[in-house]
Amino acid sequence: MDKFGIDAIARRLAESVPPGLRAVQKDLENNFRAVLRASLSKLDLVSREEFDTQTRVLQRTRERLAELETRLQALEGGASQR
Repeated sequence: MDKFGIDAIARRLAESVPPGLRAVQKDLENNFRAVLRASLSKLDLVSREEFDTQTRVLQRTRERLAELETRLQALEGGASQR
């Protein structure tokens, strides 16, 4: 999750604090942000860019596999006719 997303979540959490605790809102927002970052850093996540790159690689691999399967079927069909 990018920095903007973490900041937005931390801000929304801090804004949901009851009015009596608003005096410590900035401290709570900073604490929420730190907890979110620490928790998310423990997850095995990839960036959107890396995900998109791997998706394109997988698509090319699938296309190549389909081509090879077609060629194999053609070769096997030709071999059985001999």
